[in-house]
Amino acid sequence: MLLKSFRYLLLPFSFVYGGIVWLRNWLYNKNYLKSIPFNFPLICVGNLAVGGTGKTPMVEYLVRLLKDDFNTATLSRGYKRKTKGFGIANEKTTALEIGDEPMQFHKKFPDVTVAVGEERLVAIPQLLQDKPATEVIILDDAFQHRQVKAGLNLLLTEYKDLYTRDLMLPAGDLRDVRSSAKRAEIIIVTKCKPSISEEERQAIIKELDPTPAQTVYFTKIEYSTPYHLFSKRQYNFSSNADILLVCGIANPRPLQDFLAANVHSYDMLRYQDHHIFDSDDLGEIKKQFSKIRSSEKLILTTEKDGVRMQKFEQEFADFPIYVLPVKHSFLFDGTERFNRQVIDFIHSYPKQTATP
Repeated sequence: MLLKSFRYLLLPFSFVYGGIVWLRNWLYNKNYLKSIPFNFPLICVGNLAVGGTGKTPMVEYLVRLLKDDFNTATLSRGYKRKTKGFGIANEKTTALEIGDEPMQFHKKFPDVTVAVGEERLVAIPQLLQDKPATEVIILDDAFQHRQVKAGLNLLLTEYKDLYTRDLMLPAGDLRDVRSSAKRAEIIIVTKCKPSISEEERQAIIKELDPTPAQTVYFTKIEYSTPYHLFSKRQYNFSSNADILLVCGIANPRPLQDFLAANVHSYDMLRYQDHHIFDSDDLGEIKKQFSKIRSSEKLILTTEKDGVRMQKFEQEFADFPIYVLPVKHSFLFDGTERFNRQVIDFIHSYPKQTATP
């Protein structure tokens, strides 16, 4: 509460930042700055806020939906990677070279092209030149990057923190103005409680005030069976388990709620989003784990954090360190409607190489 009250003092800076963002969007809307369309299916997954809405699991949902029928690629900025420019993941690629989320995609979907590039306007033609069989590109976290005009924009907003109730940075978490939501073809309210009612659904839709051309979907989080970070051996959750949760994600609250309801106890070591783990962190994790007095204890982390901890395989050889997969599950019978909308969008394009 104290932190939130302090952030309200930053409102004057939010007005300045919001004005700059509004002006930039106005320049794009009036074509003083150009958004370049491609004659090719580009699906953008993004949000208005800073992190925490579930973009990575949504990209994975799309990959699972499309990869068996279309030659699919993902294109990310590669946040916090140690390299620059365009690159495509291969069998020797590390998270330091492409970033943790693209590395997660690469590990889980080795048959899918995973590319990174800060300048998407340059990266898209390069990707298609290097991988000419590509039939659809999923742009990860690209909604606010308007140089490229995607054909299908998925805007995610969290159930407990709708963009309609948020403020611009730094007083709030919005990095784009609320009116930008009108550019999305699909709005997805994520991380809903499973018991959300039809009345609440309608109230949220009314609050979001979509245009007639926009479709609103609702999803909840589903956690899958944890697997060992290195051996991939699965672990079935026990109500007797005592967990050390190690995570560097923007919003660990749903994960904490899940553990509170499903295990005996948990302690958390929380790091900044996209944190690069080092030997000091390794020592801290081992020290905290040793303090847990239990016959059934384990270290649990997220898939995104797991790819940044792969380098410690030897150091963690004797530790029960597990990864917890997460995915979106559509509510209100939205799965088939959403899947059909995405596939119909791809079929609306001729099969050809994209040209700006």
